[in-house]
Amino acid sequence: MPQARSSRPSLPATQELDFGITCVDTHLYRPRLAACYLLEAGGEYAFIDTGTHLIAPAMLAMLADRGIAREQVRYVMPTHVHLDHAGASGALMQALPEATLVAHPRGARHLIDPARLKAGAMAVYGESEFQRVFGDLLPVDEQRVILAEDGFRVDFNGRELLFLDTPGHARHHYCVWDATSRGFFTGDTFGISYRELDQEEGAFIIPTTSPVQFDPAAWQQTLERLMSFAPERMYLTHFGQVSGDIASLAADLGAGIEKHAELALALQDVEPREDRIASALLDWMLAKLAERGCALELGEQRELLRFDAKINAQGLEVWLERTGGA
Repeated sequence: MPQARSSRPSLPATQELDFGITCVDTHLYRPRLAACYLLEAGGEYAFIDTGTHLIAPAMLAMLADRGIAREQVRYVMPTHVHLDHAGASGALMQALPEATLVAHPRGARHLIDPARLKAGAMAVYGESEFQRVFGDLLPVDEQRVILAEDGFRVDFNGRELLFLDTPGHARHHYCVWDATSRGFFTGDTFGISYRELDQEEGAFIIPTTSPVQFDPAAWQQTLERLMSFAPERMYLTHFGQVSGDIASLAADLGAGIEKHAELALALQDVEPREDRIASALLDWMLAKLAERGCALELGEQRELLRFDAKINAQGLEVWLERTGGA
């Protein structure tokens, strides 16, 4: 007789890092594109970023597989409300009875009542694509939400976490400083760095200027502030831990932010503007990889970065419309 198919969600791919940190692949579009982090302190746990609503069952299954009771998860911390970072917040909070959601003050209302967030995403993606990629958005009980103003601190079972307001990618973005690891959980503030593009000299890093609040001047100031902590590692949502010469990576990222703005301004009067910006961004990314002697086949490089070039161009288009190219 054929065996019944199990309804238990498959477990997400994970990587065990030092300092009680687990990198969890949320499998947005493909493996190793988006992550969240499970942080442990003395038998208590926290999620930093959440992935989309669709990953929530697998995250809960992962806890069960590790023998972690749902009551042991004390915090859910989305760095900002973009759906690849916060989409599972509502589902996780409904399933984790002792958890508190730590939200940026500018983003909290969208997690408490996600109607506008959901409507905006559907307007961009269409209903069927929204459901395929993101699934849904569930509200979070306002009584279980605390606001992380700049400088807010959480005593996570003796492990202090410091929240910094970090505009540049989005105005509703915080980063979390973990003194134990001397690392920041950076969401999108420290850009994108795919492990497939790593070279002997280190990681390849680029900004993510996805819609709608790209602010290059604020982002450069944010980078300076992050580097004032002399971090030894960064935990990126896209994707995973980067370490080594963090100052050099920050310099590369700062140059990339400047280049994105420069290309957008240079092409602001060319049509079709968004397509031309996307093409120019992809060419720039590939040229930078060629300078580094990237061993990955050119077609694979192009496939890895094509989507980011498109999304970044969309964000730059919004920036040009908002600022008038000033």
